[in-house]
Amino acid sequence: MTRQTWVAFVSALMFVGLASLMVALPVPFVTWSPGQTHDTLGLTGSQPMIRIKGIRTFPTSGQLDLTTVSGTSADSRLTLPQAILAYWLPHRDTLPRDSVYAPGKSAEQVESEEAEMMETAQSDAVVAALRAAHQPVTEMPVVSSVTVAGPAHGRLKPGDLIVAVDGTPVTKPDQVGQRVRSHKTAEQVRFLVERNRQRITVSVPTVASNSRPGQVMVGITVGMGYSYAPDISFDLGQRIGGPSAGLIFSLAIYDKITPGALLGDRHVAGTGSITPEGKVGPIGGIQEKIGGAEQAGATVFLVPADNCKDLAGLDTDLTLVKVATLDQGITALTELDTPNGADRIPHC
Repeated sequence: MTRQTWVAFVSALMFVGLASLMVALPVPFVTWSPGQTHDTLGLTGSQPMIRIKGIRTFPTSGQLDLTTVSGTSADSRLTLPQAILAYWLPHRDTLPRDSVYAPGKSAEQVESEEAEMMETAQSDAVVAALRAAHQPVTEMPVVSSVTVAGPAHGRLKPGDLIVAVDGTPVTKPDQVGQRVRSHKTAEQVRFLVERNRQRITVSVPTVASNSRPGQVMVGITVGMGYSYAPDISFDLGQRIGGPSAGLIFSLAIYDKITPGALLGDRHVAGTGSITPEGKVGPIGGIQEKIGGAEQAGATVFLVPADNCKDLAGLDTDLTLVKVATLDQGITALTELDTPNGADRIPHC
């Protein structure tokens, strides 16, 4: 074997080895691509995706899709060729892993947080829709979390609406804390709470606070919750996490509990988080979600106002409607049914 042949042979082996490493070794990136769409006015199996009881509902028409992103899961890894391919393909993106998944979090933690955000989005969407439809909603203190090692564990539950403490009605979270701190260590605090639409009394002993010397605690955090008459539940049929379906949930509920079909016969898709006050917030993966809506046959897409800046260079046939509040979304969909209405609504 000549020297030149030997060098060529070794070089080829090194090239194959390096190529194999590039294919096999993971890189610190994740990819996003268009995910599935789901009609919130339609069925999950044989049941409505959004079930409403305790209030009159009205027929709807058209299709109102929530959109999703298909991404690299928290327990999966990406190779360099996969990352490069996703970077160049349309309606796809490659992102630094740390910008999507916080370092040190397990896949189980990520999944739990995303599920919690989805539950919050559903709850906030219900409140926003009821308010938009002028249905009564009462603000009440709510148990946001319960410390596992605290005295309230096994007695109070997240989601419990607090009606009264020691027989005194409370309407704000800080009033709950004031009533608890009026006790001495090892005294019982009586909570009247609303759980699963039933009122029950729960007694919880106080313990000394580790973080605030001289004060007592029961091991809960208290936030603002909401009480209302209708019973509204969701069945998505599969695991979908995050807060970005809030706007579409609100519009679907509003359409069901108000006269007239909000969409007409249009196929509308969209995204955006929602607050109980009806403010629409930005989300990630907007271009991928628009791509998924196009593939599903939508003709109108509702874009959170703060996401419009993320659409530079996007080529789409969809009518992109700029939405900052739930009321704006309702108005825009109503305007689309009027002559030249599409020219009067805000666009991205």
